[in-house]
Amino acid sequence: MKKFMDDNFLLQTRTAEYLYHEHAKKMPIIDYHCHLVPGAIGDNIQYRNITQAWLYGDHYKWRAMRSNGVDEKFCTGNASDYEKFEKWAETVPMTIRNPLYHWTHLELRRYFNIEELLGPKTAKRIYDETSSLLNTPEYSVRNLMKKMNVRVVCTTDDPVDSLEYHKKIKDDGFEISVYPTWRPDKALAVENIELFNVYLDKLAVVSNTEIITFNDLIEALKKRQDYFNELGCRLSDHGLENFYADDYTEAEINDIFHKVRIHHPISQSDIIKFKSAMLYELALMDYEKGWTQQFHIGAMRNNNTRKFGTLGPDTGFDSIGDYLVAQPMSKFLDRLDSTNQLTKTILYNLNPADNYILGAMLGNFQDGPIPGKIQLGSGWWFLDQKYGMEDQINTLSTLGLLSRFIGMLTDSRSLLSYPRHEYFRRILCNLLGNDIENGEIPSDMNLIGKMVEDICYNNAREYFRFSIV
Repeated sequence: MKKFMDDNFLLQTRTAEYLYHEHAKKMPIIDYHCHLVPGAIGDNIQYRNITQAWLYGDHYKWRAMRSNGVDEKFCTGNASDYEKFEKWAETVPMTIRNPLYHWTHLELRRYFNIEELLGPKTAKRIYDETSSLLNTPEYSVRNLMKKMNVRVVCTTDDPVDSLEYHKKIKDDGFEISVYPTWRPDKALAVENIELFNVYLDKLAVVSNTEIITFNDLIEALKKRQDYFNELGCRLSDHGLENFYADDYTEAEINDIFHKVRIHHPISQSDIIKFKSAMLYELALMDYEKGWTQQFHIGAMRNNNTRKFGTLGPDTGFDSIGDYLVAQPMSKFLDRLDSTNQLTKTILYNLNPADNYILGAMLGNFQDGPIPGKIQLGSGWWFLDQKYGMEDQINTLSTLGLLSRFIGMLTDSRSLLSYPRHEYFRRILCNLLGNDIENGEIPSDMNLIGKMVEDICYNNAREYFRFSIV
C-alpha cells in the first residue's frame, strides 16, 4: 500500500515516475489564465495569516464548508480569521475524494513543508506555523510565485481597468512577467440597460471617446486594446453561457445601440443580435492584433437568488449549464474563418458532456502554419480535477493532437494554487506511463519525455510568444 501523497503521488508505474521526475517536474510554469489580483503582486503584499491567503475569495472552499453545515459567517461573514480557518480545518477531513483534499495538502507541503493532515486537532498548530512563515519576507506574494518556478502570469482585466499595477510590476523589474488579459464581457452585457450605460460612460472616459453610436463603441474598445497591447497583453477571454451567432444587419445593430443609449427597452431577440455583433467585432480585433482568444462556455451563474441578493456574484452559487453548443459555435468560428480572420483560439467547456463536441470542432478550423491553432482548453472550474483532466486529455488524444496541447493553468484567485500545475503534470505522466507499460505507445523516453516537457511548458511558450523576463 502506498503512503498518502509521497513522492510518487498519482504515479502508478515506474515509467510514470520517470516521466514526472525527469521531465515534467523541472519545467517552469506559464500561467496563461488566472484571476490573481494585480495589486497584490504590484504591492508585493504579505498575508498576515493562512486564512487571508486561502479563504478570502475562494468559493471552492466556501461551497465545501456550506455542504458541511458551516454557517455563512465563517465563509463570507464577519467571523475572525482564525474562526474561519478552524471551520475550514473541520471541513477538510470531510472533503476526501474531493479535489480540495489533494489541493489543500499539496499546498501545505509545497509552500510550508507541512506533511501533517489538516483537521480539527492540527488546526491551531498549522495556523500558527503557516501564519508565522507568511509574515516573513521570504513569503511575500512575489516570493511565493518565485518559489513555484513561475515565468509568466496572465491576469484577467476589464477594458476600463487602469493596469497601473501591471506597469508598476514591469517598472520594478520583477523577474516574473505579469501581463493583463482582455476580458470585455461587460461590453456585451446589454441585457441590463442601466448598468450597460454606466459601463459605457466609464469606457468613454478612459478611452477619451464620446460613445454615441455602435462604431464609437468599437473605436473606444480599439483604443483600450492598443493600451493593453502596449503592456504585453496577448490574450482575450470571454465567459459565456454559449456562443452568440445570430444573423443581423448593420442597420439593426445601429438601431439597437441607439435604443440602448436612450434607455429604451429592447427585445430578447435584439439582445442576442447585439451580443452576436459585439462578439464578432471583438474577434476581428483579436485577429488584427494577433492575439489568442479564449472562450469559457457553459457556466450557469447565480442560481441561488436569495444568496445572490445578499452576497453578490462569484460567491459559490454557480453551476454547470446544459446548453446546445455545437451549432452556434460552428457558425461563429466559420464566419471568422470564411474571411480568414480566425485567430488562435482556446475553447473551454464546463459541461463534461461537451468534451467530444469541442474536441471534434477543433479539427474543422485547424490551419497551418500554426501548430495547434485551435486548442481544447484544460479542465476548467468543476472539471479541473483528476477525472476531468483525464477526460480532457483522453478526448484531445482521441480527436486531436495531445502533443500540441498548451497545458495547464490555475484559473485561480489564490497565490497558493500553483501546485495545481504539479497535479496536472502527475496525471499526464501517469496516463502516458500506463500506455507505455501496456504497450500502447512506444517506450521511447526521448520521444515521450520531450512530449511531456512540451505540454508542460514549451508549447505554451511557442504558442503565445510572450516576452519572458
